[in-house]
Amino acid sequence: MSDQQALTAEEHLSRAKELLGLPHTVAICGSTRFMAEMNEADVRETVAGRIVVKQGCDMKSPHELWSDPGRAEELKARLDDLHRAKIRLADEVLVVGDHIGDSTRSEIAYARSLGKPVRFTHPEADPGS
Repeated sequence: MSDQQALTAEEHLSRAKELLGLPHTVAICGSTRFMAEMNEADVRETVAGRIVVKQGCDMKSPHELWSDPGRAEELKARLDDLHRAKIRLADEVLVVGDHIGDSTRSEIAYARSLGKPVRFTHPEADPGS
């Protein structure tokens, strides 16, 4: 068996990012109540030379795409899956805000289960500390 075959999917991804010369990637997580703070973190991380992935929408704000409750529930599940994919893609996670709800707690646990470093804008909010 060659070294190439022995690599995990994560190791293949890391190696591909290196070969492509891609900058460090940060997944921003947090409650949607901190959308303004997440946008500010996005700017700061981008200016620091990092690729940023984060939630693309706030389903607590009114929008025609999730105005129907049945469709909204299905959309939320798809968006949660998409955000987990962003966490898998990222080199690290930045948690924004001083409140950690169930969804964010789950994202932190998921990132840590993958061995991703997790930073906090408010380290005292770290549920693992």
